[in-house]
Amino acid sequence: MENQRQSAKHIATEDSLTKKVHERFAQAKKRETKQVRLVQLIILLVFFALWEVAARLKWIDVLLFSYPTKVFKLLWDKLLDGSLLPHVGVTVVETIIGFVLGTLFGTALAVVIWWSPFLSRVLDPYIVVLNSMPKVALGPLFIVGLGPGLLSIIATTLSITVIITTLVVYGSFKEVDQNYVKVVSLFGGTKRTVFQKVILPASFPAIVSTLKVNVGLAWIGVIVGEFLVSQMGLGYLIIYGFQVFNFTLVISTLFVIAIVATFMYQIVSNLEKRLTKHR
Repeated sequence: MENQRQSAKHIATEDSLTKKVHERFAQAKKRETKQVRLVQLIILLVFFALWEVAARLKWIDVLLFSYPTKVFKLLWDKLLDGSLLPHVGVTVVETIIGFVLGTLFGTALAVVIWWSPFLSRVLDPYIVVLNSMPKVALGPLFIVGLGPGLLSIIATTLSITVIITTLVVYGSFKEVDQNYVKVVSLFGGTKRTVFQKVILPASFPAIVSTLKVNVGLAWIGVIVGEFLVSQMGLGYLIIYGFQVFNFTLVISTLFVIAIVATFMYQIVSNLEKRLTKHR
């Protein structure tokens, strides 16, 4: 009886020490995160300060590079007159559509290729060629074939996101330990069972990580598409700014793209953490 009490007391002590160590580790991580955020903010503020000073002292050509106060004033004026948000809304909707469809189609194509080794060998050179092809060159073909509108922009986005997603996801399928596949097969598992029980769970982190890659790729595809065809959107504002020689508008639009893209990336990053945490 006494031994049991001592054993229980020992276990309770170990649990208490474990909790303390975990709490210290969590606090250290929080402090590190705060320090990282602080340094990031300082770097950003120093960058804007140096940019402003360089423009005021004529170290840079303000006609080409503008300066922060002028950029922020332009953005504020466009927010007040309501001319900015419609362009942001159009580009964000196009990006979300391209992001979702690119991820779904790319993952589905990777599954099909993995399922059929013969098809994989047939399609391999075509995928390599499509991946190396400059996507801007396909833009005019999409415009002629699909018309100068949303479909052309989405097609341009998919031409970038689908192939990259396919290559990344299919590569993760091939990297799964084949010993697990052999074990399931020896116990009578079908190819579908192998995929559901081995391949997909093992590749899940790579598939989720592809979401973050596709955020950037979707933005690239949409902006390129808007360069070629759109009369609305942030890409259109950039082209318009070049045409009228208003580089403050160009830089302001790039600034907006950076903010919105970062926000979308953070959403996908948080989604990745939640999905991987529950597995």
